[in-house]
Amino acid sequence: MITQPDKESVNNLEIRLREKKKEGKKLLVCYITGGLNSHWLDTLHAVADAGADAIEIGIPFSDPVMDGPVIQKASMEALKNGATPFSILTQLSKTDAGVPLAVMTYYNLVYRMGEERFAEQLLKSGVTGAILPDLPLDEADNWIKVGESSGLATVLLAAPTTRDQRLLDIVAKSRGFVYAVGLLGVTGEREELSESATVLASRLKSHTDKPVLVGVGISNPAQAKAVCQTADGVVVGSALVRRILESENLLAITEFVKGLRESLDNS
Repeated sequence: MITQPDKESVNNLEIRLREKKKEGKKLLVCYITGGLNSHWLDTLHAVADAGADAIEIGIPFSDPVMDGPVIQKASMEALKNGATPFSILTQLSKTDAGVPLAVMTYYNLVYRMGEERFAEQLLKSGVTGAILPDLPLDEADNWIKVGESSGLATVLLAAPTTRDQRLLDIVAKSRGFVYAVGLLGVTGEREELSESATVLASRLKSHTDKPVLVGVGISNPAQAKAVCQTADGVVVGSALVRRILESENLLAITEFVKGLRESLDNS
């Protein structure tokens, strides 16, 4: 039986993002890999303090079908360091990032643990959102119901090739925000912003008032600012994780996030 969360935490992810959106701010969600190193929680706090409105935490999986080389490398390093869903969530339960948290992982882990148990563990750890990119929309109803009964937001993804009728189904069932996948392919940095990112954001926003955030391929402040002429915000993963892999210095990481924040605030 899932433990019911406090009223303040119910749909916390969507409430916070809607509040920011209502204030006229563009939204910044940053992705980091859980359990990547011994001080990954310090990175979590640094990213939050630098201006992230929410943080997406990757729970490493050995077959990350949506992830490109950078996040695959980070996931493998985390697994080699002994990271597990339980260890990551246990560590999260002992800290407060000060911003809403969502996990991004693959359905195999949820299935093995059991949907209700997995949702319960997320909530106990202070996580109020989940992104499961390999769970098909047509098979997600039970998981979505489990989430809704407990205050856990299931963030659904839409691709550039998604037809309008399916977009309607996605925005109706998505909670927290709607994740617009900016281009076809796996996660990773790109030299130029894909035109499909802006087109998809526009299509989604014509169907919903929920926050629409573009992820995959957003690599720098200029691209983030450009896509937010249409979208409500961005999800930045590979560009940040690369910096985490390259440097033990939190300053380089926070400066990058601050640059994204400043760019969005001036968009």
